[in-house]
Amino acid sequence: MKLKLFNVALGIVLTATANSAVAQKTYTSGVISYSTEMRGQPADVKQYFTADSSASVITVGPAVVKILMNAKHDYLAVVIDVPVASIKKAGIATPAEMEEGAAAYPSFTYAQTTETKQISGFNCKKVVATDSKSKKTYDVWITNDISVPSTAIPFYYSAVGGFPVQYTAFQQGQESSITISGISDAPAPAGTFGISKDFEKGTMADLNAGG
Repeated sequence: MKLKLFNVALGIVLTATANSAVAQKTYTSGVISYSTEMRGQPADVKQYFTADSSASVITVGPAVVKILMNAKHDYLAVVIDVPVASIKKAGIATPAEMEEGAAAYPSFTYAQTTETKQISGFNCKKVVATDSKSKKTYDVWITNDISVPSTAIPFYYSAVGGFPVQYTAFQQGQESSITISGISDAPAPAGTFGISKDFEKGTMADLNAGG
């Protein structure tokens, strides 16, 4: 009888352990960490997110670039801070600039595969994304270990079926490889989602022209 009770207890423990291993963690806000490149320079990125906003803080050498977006994707600002050069500029996209930028992004359809692997501690499966414009294909490794707001996922992958952990990102006609190194529910520092008053503001065209 004791052996039977032990086996029952062991079964309950193993079942609970298995259930906890696959339990999905939900983030309503937090920060995603990864490394990438910007114009050939290595860059570290902290992407802070809430249910309605996203702020990607990119450190490239002495410069800090912040990209602000909202959940509706009708607001985009790029904020550049280079203390050694006394540069504090912000470009806020006009509706026309938003429309032009959106047209340059890929439009994907997805095909699920049976391939799986672990990336940065996440259980991932491969999805093949095909751009309907260029017909190019991209491997996107997604996880369902976590649930995040739409602001934490690149909008062109919004229908991929999970949280992209390893993927190709697109920005101003450039492609870059991304591998997420971690995510936490740490709060964003004060002022992360705004533009400080001491920044010179203009349109995206002004920013690109250096004006």
